[in-house]
This record gives sequence, C-alpha cells and structure tokens, in this order.
Amino acid sequence: MAKTRVLFLCSENSARSQMAEALLRHKAGDKFDVYSAGTSPSSVDARAIAALKNFGVSATTCQSKSITQFKDQSFDYIITLCDKAEKECQKLPWFKQNTHTTLMAWDFPDPKTRQGDNPFLTTLNELNSRISMFLLVESKDKPLTHNVPSSVSPAPVQFYKCLADEIRLKSLLLIHYYGELCVCELMTALGEHSQPKVSRNLALLRKAHLLVDRKHGQWVFYRINPKLAQWARTVLEATATDNVSYLYEHIQQIGAMENRPDKTKFCCN
Repeated sequence: MAKTRVLFLCSENSARSQMAEALLRHKAGDKFDVYSAGTSPSSVDARAIAALKNFGVSATTCQSKSITQFKDQSFDYIITLCDKAEKECQKLPWFKQNTHTTLMAWDFPDPKTRQGDNPFLTTLNELNSRISMFLLVESKDKPLTHNVPSSVSPAPVQFYKCLADEIRLKSLLLIHYYGELCVCELMTALGEHSQPKVSRNLALLRKAHLLVDRKHGQWVFYRINPKLAQWARTVLEATATDNVSYLYEHIQQIGAMENRPDKTKFCCN
C-alpha cells in the first residue's frame, strides 16, 4: 500500500517545517512519506536541530529545500506552518493543481523571534501536539478514541460550559491549587454569602464528573476527579498556572480565614 505523502511548508524551511518533517517521520514514517520546503529557503537553524535531538528525534535528514523542487510532485496533504508561506503559495500556479490534495494552514510563531526561555522547544512541543492530533484524525485507521478506559473524559462542550460560570471556574482552579476544599472555604474565598448558590454550582461540577466529594460530619470536601482525562486536567493546570493574579485575592482570603476546617483531623475512609 502506498504511503500518504505530506509536504510541510514554511517561508525559510529553517525551523518549523524542519521540525514538523522530522516529528511526523519519527512518529509515523511507516505510513507517511514526509517532506518539507520553503518559499525562500535558508540554512537550517542549529537550534532547531538541537531541540529535535533533545526531544529524541533524529535530525539527520534536515536539509533546507525550495518549494520549486516539488512543483511536479503530488501530495495528499500540503501543510503551511506560517501565514507568510500560505499567502506566497496561493500565488503559485501549480499549488492547487491537484484537486485531491488536502490543504491545511497551521500558523505557529517563528521560534527565532519568539519570546521565552526555550522558544524552539516550545514550538517543537506545540508541533508535536498538533501532529499527534493530525495522526488521530487523518490516519487510515481513524481511531475514534484513545482515552484510557479507567479515565473520565467529559464531552468538550460540557467541559467548557462548566468553565463559563465564574463561580464554577474559580472553584475548580482553587480546588486544583489546594487539592481539596469545602463549601465554607470556597464561600470565604469567593466572597459569596449564599451557601446554596455555591453548593449548587459544585453539584453541577460533580454531575459533570469534574469533581468528587467526601463527607465528614457537617463538612463536604471537594477535589478534582482523580480519573479526569488528562486533556481536561491539562486545561485546568495551564489556566491556573498562567492566571495567578486572577486567583491571588481569593487565595489570600482562604489564608486569612478563621475557624478553617482542620483536614488533618478528618478521616478519608
């Protein structure tokens, strides 16, 4: 059976398209013939090579190439990795000549001008996630799910609806931070005087399987469902980590709370 042919395009073919080519070949070289090229090719950036090697991916085939090298070839997928490359490719008379080619426009920041401690590794991680999704959707096997059977994966619409209310969102993030909180602690943190209102929102999160609870006397403690699917946990983790200022006041309120329940005295049986 012929392999699926994929061409990654970027302006210089020096970093993003090189990393994408190496990643897809590494992950599914038995099913895909993978190539990359640039509209204005330059030399391969050594930092892209280093990022691939640190990621455990071979960079031996990384070589800058011009898009004109492939003008007489056909591909199942042509994937641009920056807006500039997409716009330039649209002007080429042969770019859309094969009606059977699926054209995809992925736009990733250029790691050469990107801010951060390790922009090449950041871009590589983002490419890896997108290519993993591409393989799940576009492979001939068409897997419908890859969740671990023991995990709980809410429907994406239901999950994001749960985050659309401020009480529910802040409750989830605070519970994520502390590990476990009771209703009275959340009421103090959020400045909410209505216990039924907070409890009602927590009940919705529990019904959606985002939270689990345990009771001890008059107290009901809530924690993130330990079986929650990793993709949902990652969303909560990233949201909490990147929005400390959004939670800071509420964390301070809990810290200043009097008569706070002492969890060390409680049994989790």
